[in-house]
Amino acid sequence: MFRIGYLGNVPPTDPGALRLGDGFLQGLRELGYVEGQNIVIERRYSEGRYERLPGLAAELVRLKVDVIVAVGGPPPHAAKDATSTIPIVMTNHGDPVGTGLVASLARPGGNVTGLSTVNPDLVGKQLQLLKEAVPRLSRVAVLSNPTHPLHRLPLREVEVAARSLKVGLQVLEARAPSEFASAFSAATKESAGALIVLGDGMFFGQRTRIAELAAKSRLPMIAAEREYAEAGGLLAYGANFRESFRRAATYVDKILKGAKPGDLPIEQPTKFEFVINLKTTKALGLTIPQSVLLRADEVIQ
Repeated sequence: MFRIGYLGNVPPTDPGALRLGDGFLQGLRELGYVEGQNIVIERRYSEGRYERLPGLAAELVRLKVDVIVAVGGPPPHAAKDATSTIPIVMTNHGDPVGTGLVASLARPGGNVTGLSTVNPDLVGKQLQLLKEAVPRLSRVAVLSNPTHPLHRLPLREVEVAARSLKVGLQVLEARAPSEFASAFSAATKESAGALIVLGDGMFFGQRTRIAELAAKSRLPMIAAEREYAEAGGLLAYGANFRESFRRAATYVDKILKGAKPGDLPIEQPTKFEFVINLKTTKALGLTIPQSVLLRADEVIQ
């Protein structure tokens, strides 16, 4: 009976987190692992409060799990700080090399491996899609969490993209849900014409409220996770995260069979998805160009 630690930000009571977690369980089942039969999964969630992660990671270490699956950006760092011996499989880290989590994508070294969402053009592509969907767009707000260790990189990327697209940029900071209202008020005050939401566990857990605030502020919104479009955002463009979670199971399998995490190359996403919410389009009084609609993997009616 193998014991797997699972360190995440959003609890499975959230439908989006449940969908991703099911992707991981599906991957395990495909490899012959069934929870309660030959594996036990110890789950710990920070619920968007990153200061809780070190304590939760320490709990998993004390339980002597065989491997820790760390979800998103901050959890792999907390897990690595808690142990240098227990293998760690990350699911969708934005910059594992740049943050010092691993030595390289090809040969991570140490006890961390898994899947990365490194894509220098992602936020720039999101801005481009917003510009195509709303051709008259001249100013865009970016919702960022200053406590998130990985937001500096996409902020730099979107600044470069904004200059090339001749779009003004406004960074909105929110450390907690209590700061959302003032952030959107600032966007309205500065006449932002659209919104990019950076990847963040706290934001993801609050995506319905963020989508409601965006609708109230008349802001076409884009984020990486499809769940934002399902919650009422205009667009979603990013890696297929469910597929990444399913792939994480293959790393767990290799490690349980004796592979060293430092020898397992880190995968980058190969599947991306573009989702458009047409209901939101109508509510905002927009007409999405046919050239944009035809590129969508899914259109929510």
